[in-house]
Amino acid sequence: MKFGVLKDIKDGEFRVMVTPTEVNLLKNDGHDVYVQSKAGEGSGFYDKDYEKEGAVIVDSMEEIYSNCDMVVKVKEIEPVEYDLIRENQIIYTCIHPAAHNEEVEALLKSGCIAFTAEDSHRYGSPNCEAAGKQGALMGLESLLTINGGKGKFVSGLGGAPGVKALVLGGGTVGRAATSVLANLGAWVTVMDINIGTLRDIKREFNEKVNTEISNKYNIKKLLPEIDIVYNCVKWPKDSKEYLIDREMVKSMEKGSVIVDISNDVGAIETFHETTHEDPRYIEEGVVHYCVSNIPGAIAQSTSIAYAASALPHFRNILNSGVKEACVKDGFLRRSLTTYKGYLTHEETSAIQNRPWIKPEDILEISDRELDFAPPATPTRSKNFVKK
Repeated sequence: MKFGVLKDIKDGEFRVMVTPTEVNLLKNDGHDVYVQSKAGEGSGFYDKDYEKEGAVIVDSMEEIYSNCDMVVKVKEIEPVEYDLIRENQIIYTCIHPAAHNEEVEALLKSGCIAFTAEDSHRYGSPNCEAAGKQGALMGLESLLTINGGKGKFVSGLGGAPGVKALVLGGGTVGRAATSVLANLGAWVTVMDINIGTLRDIKREFNEKVNTEISNKYNIKKLLPEIDIVYNCVKWPKDSKEYLIDREMVKSMEKGSVIVDISNDVGAIETFHETTHEDPRYIEEGVVHYCVSNIPGAIAQSTSIAYAASALPHFRNILNSGVKEACVKDGFLRRSLTTYKGYLTHEETSAIQNRPWIKPEDILEISDRELDFAPPATPTRSKNFVKK
């Protein structure tokens, strides 16, 4: 098959979905690999590096879309790309479909086969680890006096106390943030709704972090003494309430910091998305850092880790075909978002009120022995396609 690697065009995005390592392996599998010129430059991988491993360098995204059976990139499909997607073409990228109505409409209209990468990771996304670890550092930087923060050093100084940090969510992102903060000497509290997760975190960090059940009462009680809040929660897009409302933000000391790593609208009332070029704003006296693609700041490390984690999916699809690949891997199957004009993503069906069909039904594999994967989110939909 012809496999194409696009240059990401989102503002502040420097990552690339495939490095020269993966090109070598896909070529050895017998596939042709096309890479858009300068796709990896922001991550330290140059056209000559890809050519050395057998890739064909092309000048434009139009050439990638017109020539390749499967197309991959890091971030969402941009409007300029909508009309380039072809029927039956396989797309793999971070679609975030439930939050992007127009993007989903374009994918359905094209008749392509699209996988949303963020739902395909069996062991958690490397992007989540990167966002958590780098996000922890961005929060500490935001706390500096020169950035509007209260000016506290993470582990304190002789006679001066260190930073008190609150991490909301004990998943991959939250644990990654906690690992950096705890190792740098911050006083860390992690909140999660699952007591088993909190027990695991206590063991993982040798009982050196505090844990509490996550609810508005506990958060509200703790906020006035917290220097930095890290939101690492995947917030339900159909939720009718905020995790942290404006009055709770007001209760924090002036110069405190909120880092919204998850970037899910609705979790924090004072949130709005920012970019690496203009990452911070101050609201209610609190510095907000709400960059949507934090991993883009460590583009080389993230690209290497992300490409390595996605490679098994690429090889599975290219070598076995979409149907067999989805039989073998439940996490890939649950990430199938559109299939030849049909919506196959449950959360998107619920949020956008679109009819959907289960991946195993549209692929006609429901009677096969399928690799298991849990649902990607708790959001359910019974709005099924009527045949």
